Amino acid sequence: MVLSAQGKSMEAQGRLARRFTSLLVLFAVVPVAASDGAAAGYRTTNFVIDARSPQLAKEIGDLAEHYRRSLALEWLGQELPPWSRPCPVKAIVGPGLGAGGATSFVFDRGEVFGWRMNIQGSRQRVLDSVLPHEITHTIFASHFRQPVPRWADEGACTTVEHQSEIAKQEGLLINFLKTQRGIPFSDMMYMKEYPQDVLPLYAQGHSLARYLIDQRGKRAFLSFLSDGMRDNDWPRAVREHYRYENLLSLQESWLGWVKAGRPPLPGADNVLLAANQPPASPVAPASSGVATAAMGSLAGSPQRAAVQTVGATAAGATAAAQPAMAEQSPASRSVYGEKTNWQPARRNPSAPTAASAPSAPRAAAYDAARPTGTLWR
Repeated sequence: MVLSAQGKSMEAQGRLARRFTSLLVLFAVVPVAASDGAAAGYRTTNFVIDARSPQLAKEIGDLAEHYRRSLALEWLGQELPPWSRPCPVKAIVGPGLGAGGATSFVFDRGEVFGWRMNIQGSRQRVLDSVLPHEITHTIFASHFRQPVPRWADEGACTTVEHQSEIAKQEGLLINFLKTQRGIPFSDMMYMKEYPQDVLPLYAQGHSLARYLIDQRGKRAFLSFLSDGMRDNDWPRAVREHYRYENLLSLQESWLGWVKAGRPPLPGADNVLLAANQPPASPVAPASSGVATAAMGSLAGSPQRAAVQTVGATAAGATAAAQPAMAEQSPASRSVYGEKTNWQPARRNPSAPTAASAPSAPRAAAYDAARPTGTLWR
């Protein structure tokens, strides 16, 4: 009986083992089916897309890989290597949705990882504006491996959007400058957190990024950022890379260009030549030293130290603010009309500033769960 009992026990154990093995196989197959099958999932080398339909997921995934490759070539002169893990992308697409997105990732000891992206809007705006904007954030993060000043990051990412979205930012800029909501360059250059009044940062950052890129090209712009982030001495970087005496002279030159309706720049013809320069080189993490502001009428602006966290703004805020600018037509007349003596508004030193989360000793996390930790489009 003992042998018989042992035989039955072994037979029962065998059945249980087979069932357990089948269960493991089932669990192994279900996520693949959910990701790659009819459950609106699609995986590429660097992205895992979650969308409302398999067709849309595939369209977004294939285009994300295209943007990752083509935009890296434009900005860096070379493709990015594959990420160690693909970036999950949650896409909410439908008519009437405001265009927006958020990309999160982690900087830690010179590495960047933990990619996560959320995008939303109409199909057209997701594909031609939100997706390339967010992909450009990942290219900048992969290249610099440290937080980039907010104006430069958001401004550069906006330059790759569809012209209809760019026109909104240009219209908003005129309104902000007329209503004394412009940001002094001696403040803006050092911002690694989003200010409370964030929309002017997006509009002004885009305009300045375009102004500099049109003069010398994308790779020269990245070299300028790399150099400035080495020591946080932006007046020196502006002087050496763009030949402006200081931040104030850059601000006045840019303002004159905006007032004139953003005409083509004399150096624009040299941009293609500048694109042939060697690939841009990444930089070491910035020091925490404090740089002084520009001299002149902006002297006395608060000094800024390098920080390692990034703020956020609500998606769709730009679209919500846009109707007030419907009457503007920068291309047909002076962007200021009779009011051409704009000076950037000074901040009240006693006014509260945007809250910033403390940075970790060795890592800066762009965490979507934290209100100050996500890169919002």
